[in-house]
Amino acid sequence: MLIGIDRRLSPDLLHALASMGHGDQIALVDANYPAAAQATRLIRADGLGLVDMLSAVLSVMPIERAVMPDADRPIHKKIQQSCNISVEALGNTEFYSAVRESFATVATGEPALYGNVVLTKAAIGNA
Repeated sequence: MLIGIDRRLSPDLLHALASMGHGDQIALVDANYPAAAQATRLIRADGLGLVDMLSAVLSVMPIERAVMPDADRPIHKKIQQSCNISVEALGNTEFYSAVRESFATVATGEPALYGNVVLTKAAIGNA
């Protein structure tokens, strides 16, 4: 048992986040995304929405970049508000490529269309 860890972070997700190095990416995708077909490492989080999962991940992992699909949806405003950096919008081809290249993909239960984001892990340590 650990203390101080957001309980939305499963053991599999914590392992993936800890295994990632600087510059590795993790994709958080909605329930409609074909995650099982495209993920290198698939982590299921079916009972959680994307913004909840994003908040949990950001509680333990610093990010240097975040990208989302180029669509004007209410969930994109929530994604932008959750991240401490500007979130870049990518066209479909570029975004799907970013998800496929990710270290891991977290399939959430998010029902909102285009409710997806890819996070790039920042370096941790003293400068």
